[in-house]
Amino acid sequence: MPLQQKLFAIAAALVVLGFIVEMVRRRRLREEYAALWILTGGVMLLLALWYDLLVGITRVIGAVLPTTTLFLFGLLFLVVISVHFTIVISRLSNQVRSLAQELAILRLQGPGGPNTAAIRAAPSAGADGA
Repeated sequence: MPLQQKLFAIAAALVVLGFIVEMVRRRRLREEYAALWILTGGVMLLLALWYDLLVGITRVIGAVLPTTTLFLFGLLFLVVISVHFTIVISRLSNQVRSLAQELAILRLQGPGGPNTAAIRAAPSAGADGA
């Protein structure tokens, strides 16, 4: 890999890592997602520093060029991220529906209704993250 490309790849990986660390520090990104993005930045840095690893992976998967390997893994990464966020959104949608139903019940009963304390004490379905 030419030196200019290598320096650009290293700089890009360091910028990604720095950005993720800063977003976690400012509490704009939760740690559970930060681990995935830090891993991604780390892999970018590793491949930029050790280009022969990328060439070896290219040979193993039968691709012609290392750029093909990068595009393939980039596409797989995007698919995995999309599926993960779809699962998270589905879980959150179920939680919102459950909370809306509980709120509707509480509003129907009015303040100090007979089952208000029981509903507040009962764990909501799906609110535990399952």
